[in-house]
Amino acid sequence: MLAGALGDLMLGLLASCLSGLAVWLWQRGRHNRDLRLRMRVVGARPGDTCLIVMNNKYGAPGTTHHHDVQAMIEAAVVSHSLECEVEVVRSDDFRGSNGNRPEFCIGGPLGSNVRSAGHVAHTLPGVTFHPYTHPEHPLAFEAGGVLHRWRGGDEAYALLAKFTAPGGERPVILVCGQTALTNHAALYFLRRSYGRIADTVASTDRFCLLLKVPSIRTYGHQGVVLDRDLTDVAFTPGT
Repeated sequence: MLAGALGDLMLGLLASCLSGLAVWLWQRGRHNRDLRLRMRVVGARPGDTCLIVMNNKYGAPGTTHHHDVQAMIEAAVVSHSLECEVEVVRSDDFRGSNGNRPEFCIGGPLGSNVRSAGHVAHTLPGVTFHPYTHPEHPLAFEAGGVLHRWRGGDEAYALLAKFTAPGGERPVILVCGQTALTNHAALYFLRRSYGRIADTVASTDRFCLLLKVPSIRTYGHQGVVLDRDLTDVAFTPGT
């Protein structure tokens, strides 16, 4: 009887160990799959140093809006989730290629981030950014003949684009929101939506997505949704 009880105990322990090993292997496999997906969407690998290029608060050079700081934190969280280091620079002070550093460039091209202005002019010729002073369409994005309007606290948009800049070995993640809150929303969306992005775009090597932030007064940056894929028009002049 004692031998039988010990045998049952050993079988139980063996079954528990095998079950635990199976769970550990499944969790490790899921972690590795998630890591590979994040690496593919962002274009960074463990051990890289991710460059975060910060913008200026509109109309206040040398200062940064609270929501842009939150956007920077989101970019840092994405970087650390890929086991990368982070380097933060101001757009006014940085020139040249990002080289072997994945780059997060935060802020629009009109008076906020001069590096974004260069990226847009070189890489996104199919998108027009209307200034805040435009008499009819302040802050609107125009792509493919369609206007995407800023509606104050009710609705706003952001572009989330990925491409490789001249001289770069790693990609640029460009975030151009109509406001600081939409910059924050775009990087919040990136951190939470790798699978959605990968399923939407034809290639994770290069894309341009339009994100919408509706009902801002109610849901803030967390209400962000994917509006459409602009890749076909954004990278093509005169579309």
